[in-house]
Amino acid sequence: MSRALRVLAAAILCVGLLAPAAYAIDPLPFKDRAEEVRYQNLTRELRCLVCQNQNLADSDADLAKDLRKQVFDLMREGKSDAQIKEFLVARYNDFVLYDPPVKPGTYLLWFAPFLLVALGAVAVLRILRRRARAAAGEAATQNSNTAQSGDDDW
Repeated sequence: MSRALRVLAAAILCVGLLAPAAYAIDPLPFKDRAEEVRYQNLTRELRCLVCQNQNLADSDADLAKDLRKQVFDLMREGKSDAQIKEFLVARYNDFVLYDPPVKPGTYLLWFAPFLLVALGAVAVLRILRRRARAAAGEAATQNSNTAQSGDDDW
């Protein structure tokens, strides 16, 4: 019985070791290293539409896999990086780009952080000025009280 269990355990172990091979990624047939680097750079500049905080290169979503394949096919057709980005923006809007262009539709995206920092700085300055005025007012009141009552003590 123990021999049968050992054989069964060995069979399960072998199947378990072969399972990752089923999930292996088929490498794309690049012409040369330059094309592969171009593909990698391009997929890092494009956002996954499902996993919004990941680029196409890092995402495991099915849509990201399809978009990576589409990017590869467009590269094979001889499209430039700009043409590939234009194609994807036409289909998925500027959201597909990690570095969207500065235009009226993206002003809030580009300038809101600076505006919030400026508003925060103005708020801090106002608070500091109020505290300085309050401290100066208290010091003046304290000095006048000390001057009035101070003559009697000496």
